[in-house]
Amino acid sequence: MTSLIATSVVRGSNQGESHGGIYLINTDTDEILQPVDWNRMDIDWQGRGWDRGLRGIAFHNDHIWVAASDELFEFNQKFELVASFKNEYLKHCHEISVFGRHVFIASTGFDSILGFDLEARTFNWALQVQTDGLGFAARRYDPQGEEGPLMLNKLHLNSVYCEQGGMFFSGLRMKSLLRFDGRNVGVLSTLPEGTHNARPFEDGIIFNDTAKDVVRIESPARKIAMRLPKYAPHKLTHTKMDDTRVARQGFGRGLCVLPDNKIAVGSSPSTVTIYNLDTRKPEKAINLSMDVRNAIHGLEIWPYDWPQ
Repeated sequence: MTSLIATSVVRGSNQGESHGGIYLINTDTDEILQPVDWNRMDIDWQGRGWDRGLRGIAFHNDHIWVAASDELFEFNQKFELVASFKNEYLKHCHEISVFGRHVFIASTGFDSILGFDLEARTFNWALQVQTDGLGFAARRYDPQGEEGPLMLNKLHLNSVYCEQGGMFFSGLRMKSLLRFDGRNVGVLSTLPEGTHNARPFEDGIIFNDTAKDVVRIESPARKIAMRLPKYAPHKLTHTKMDDTRVARQGFGRGLCVLPDNKIAVGSSPSTVTIYNLDTRKPEKAINLSMDVRNAIHGLEIWPYDWPQ
């Protein structure tokens, strides 16, 4: 059995309504659990997603780490909140990745990657991504100091993925998947504008081409584009004019690699689709909500036992 954990954001929700949550998904039986329904009043409710919902997911020492817009949460396996952490350079966060003793967070508002030390339990590392329109550079700064960047959201940096070969990150307006080796930053691959979840995959890359409503795999040997599911309009809810201006179906975000040459991809209204890379076709789509504003954000394999 492969189980998944997903977070969601309800774009355009109002105060008093749920604006996201955490879900567990059994991909064999299609059973869905929602251990967390996120409805906090102390957030910024302006436009689109803003501070709503929950974002990236990672695991360390049998605990679950989840990012919100400006806060990092630690849950135990019963989804009881253990602790939360803030930093002035966290804003509009997206994906997160654990590597070594750190969880790294894409802080979109500050065009930065922030590192939280899981042993010292403090933010002690930060990297600002810069561009002059021709190339990219990276500047280290102290997230506890006063020399950090302004909140410009120039690149809409939304994805970070770490492995032994380096740290990889990208964003909606970057048109590149960058690799940071600890000293320098360089372009690993070009990307179309409007992507999420870009990362190395086999001998190439994989990413959500969100602007085109497809998930793509590209390498020297092959190029694959698989379309994300869409539903008949009459099946959708919250489709009045005010809602559709901030949300649309087929918005692809959230991606993880599964065993047996399969991948799981998130889209809106909150749906997780399992694709078989041998056939290049979807095997199943598991829908969590038909609210067109409700979009998957984080998506990972659930590494623990299914809750009883």
